[in-house]
Amino acid sequence: MNFLPRCLSYSECSGGAGRSEIRGGESSNGGFGKDGLLWFHDIGNCGSGEYSMAIVQANQVLEDQSQIESGPFGTFVGVYDGHGGPETARYVCDHLFRHFQAISAEGNGVVTEETIQRAFLETERGFTSVVSENWHSQPQLATVGACCLVGAIYQQTLFVANLGDSRVVLGKKVGNTGEIAAIQLSTEHNANIESVRWELKDLHPNDPQIVVLRHGVWRVKGIIQVSRSIGDVYLKHTRFCREPTNGKFRVPQPLNMPILLATPTILKHPLHPNDSFLIFASDGLWEHLSNEKAVEIVKSHPRKGSAKRLVKAALHVAAKKREMRYSDLRNIDKKRIWFQFFKIAMEARHTPLVSRTWRWGSFSHLASFPAKSTIWRLTGRGRSRKCLEFN
Repeated sequence: MNFLPRCLSYSECSGGAGRSEIRGGESSNGGFGKDGLLWFHDIGNCGSGEYSMAIVQANQVLEDQSQIESGPFGTFVGVYDGHGGPETARYVCDHLFRHFQAISAEGNGVVTEETIQRAFLETERGFTSVVSENWHSQPQLATVGACCLVGAIYQQTLFVANLGDSRVVLGKKVGNTGEIAAIQLSTEHNANIESVRWELKDLHPNDPQIVVLRHGVWRVKGIIQVSRSIGDVYLKHTRFCREPTNGKFRVPQPLNMPILLATPTILKHPLHPNDSFLIFASDGLWEHLSNEKAVEIVKSHPRKGSAKRLVKAALHVAAKKREMRYSDLRNIDKKRIWFQFFKIAMEARHTPLVSRTWRWGSFSHLASFPAKSTIWRLTGRGRSRKCLEFN
């Protein structure tokens, strides 16, 4: 398995259009800027619409990945928040959508909750096989994982699937009032949520240490906050919870495996003309901005530069909490802030969708550069179907 990191790349899967990459902080086609901690692209064309993106890095090695895929099937968005290392997020970015496509094709292109759940489970099986194949040479892979947030738009329905503590928030118009309500569409799996702790206790009634409070934070087995993920196989299979895995990850036996699950919570949301936009984000953004604040920022400003605006707002809050200046955040040891966002509206055109792909990643030699967040505006084209578009 090749775990070489990627840069941001764009390709038109049907052939034809060009390719854009960021290497060493520069864009091969221009349009990307850098402002201290931030890389950004305020607005541009992608696939069948527009996007805006911004990036900020806090970890020495970027552990996260993101992708958006569009084509005749609709639109697929993934935000993969890695922990313990970058390998799981990279694997998910390379394989989850492929499984989604293959499983959907088995059903003549129809997308259902089962399509997405099977894609997640196939990705989990694949990564577990990679860990097993590399067990003696790379035992640390057993302790690497990723939270996964996926949005799939098929015809007039949005499917949201989540593992871990990332979040998607809908900005929805409230009648003709001009107000935009913030509606959370995803379910989070974090041990600091009481219902998650009860779920874990119900699944492991004979384990009084299934959740442990340390320094004011609840953790599964005293180690990890999330209760669902791809990877983290040392908490799913007993054979990986032993030498040569690092001792701090070897949980005392016997264990009722799996402790963590890879089954996503899936929500099905019929799109409505009042659904104005969606914000997909890992926990880093939501640590510093409430749902309502993020929606208000998007609503109150022009779409150009929306991603950069949201990231900067979160960074200013993070700096204030630490009694630091914004300019000092270059050295902050804080979880990365990464999100994706796109708007929904109705459109009736007869131009067929062209299949295109965008992915965010990073090269290891870019570790000293800021890391990432993305905002997307997509305009799907097809008669009488829900599309992605700014108002």
